[in-house]
Amino acid sequence: MLTSEDESYEAVRRLAAGVAPDQALDVTDPESWIGLDFGVRELAWQRPELFHSNASPSGRRLSWDPDTSLPTVTWHRTPGDAELALALCHPDGRIREAALDHTGERPALLALVVIRCADWAEPVRERARGLLSETPPQQLAAHAALTLRIGRRPRGSFAQELLTGALRAGPAAQAEALLDSGDRATARLAYRIAVERRLLPAARLAQTAARHRDVVVQDLCAEAAVAALGKGTFDEFSEVVAPLLGSRHPRVRSAGVTALRRAGRHADAEPYLTDRSAVVRACARWVLRQGGTDPASLYRALCADPAARPAAAVGLGECGVHEDADLVRALLAHPAPGVRACALAGLRALDAVRVDDIRPLLDDPSAAVVRQATAALLPWADRVPQELLRGLLAEDRPRHQRIAAVRLLRAVGVHARVATRL
Repeated sequence: MLTSEDESYEAVRRLAAGVAPDQALDVTDPESWIGLDFGVRELAWQRPELFHSNASPSGRRLSWDPDTSLPTVTWHRTPGDAELALALCHPDGRIREAALDHTGERPALLALVVIRCADWAEPVRERARGLLSETPPQQLAAHAALTLRIGRRPRGSFAQELLTGALRAGPAAQAEALLDSGDRATARLAYRIAVERRLLPAARLAQTAARHRDVVVQDLCAEAAVAALGKGTFDEFSEVVAPLLGSRHPRVRSAGVTALRRAGRHADAEPYLTDRSAVVRACARWVLRQGGTDPASLYRALCADPAARPAAAVGLGECGVHEDADLVRALLAHPAPGVRACALAGLRALDAVRVDDIRPLLDDPSAAVVRQATAALLPWADRVPQELLRGLLAEDRPRHQRIAAVRLLRAVGVHARVATRL
């Protein structure tokens, strides 16, 4: 299997043989262009005879007038795209600068002009920037992913700012075309500009927030969708808030819960008091308080029968008072492991951990319960008998119990050596 470095050298070899750039490398992949630029420079160290000032990597002759203090590179004939691509990556800055003069009508080489905008040689850099400034916006957008990668370099901001300005001022379709880009940075920029320009309706923003894989895009679209809400009509709720509430991403659900207040539907936040995400639970409590409801009272009622909504115990711990500890502690013996695990988390939130109550749960068959018990006992690990912990290290013990024992032993400075693999 070829590495990226091997692929770069292969691209150099093909270009040197006169193969057109779109056949020599994957011109749709920004890393191919960056790899080509790197590969030519690397080859200069391995084959320096190809990179004398009077020779091109393709073996074709280049020359300049030696009588000037700053020689000007000249071609005896118009170079082809393959030779020009190699010259644009040449280790000699004078050749790179001269090559730029031939790129005006070569859109196939625009990617290398973008790279040269961050060149370490100022004359090369300034020449490339002048050329890129004259490039039609649609051609800039076609190389958005490469431009954003080059923008991370110390001198790479010029091309990125030019692209951003073109997307902000250009036709809406130009920015919208990049929304579905497979490049994460490009999609983020496209959505940021689409939100700034209000190009997308609230319903589409909500659907994107609920389904998109990138957290930055999720946040952008969720916030914009909520900000676009009006007075909370039924249609807006079903088209905007409902998709946010149904998202599998906690930050998007939290935005949907917060939007319930703006929609005037405070009571609809009640089911989210027991959401699996702490941030969603916190937003639900805030919305209910804004509507005049005390969430702690609801939690106490739910803890009377928490099987259907196990997170009631941890929610009460997050907003209750110390007197609620007994109610939560009673759930440590609940038959449902989810309730036991949430009760442990609730006691930690209430700062009401009692070692003697929690220690037996290290032997629990549920991995979730044992993880929560371990987290609760870590500050008091020295109060857990080491004989108990060493017993949990036995080979016939479940893996989650052995891991808990190791964590607690290490917390008191004992390095447990486990004979079997954890």
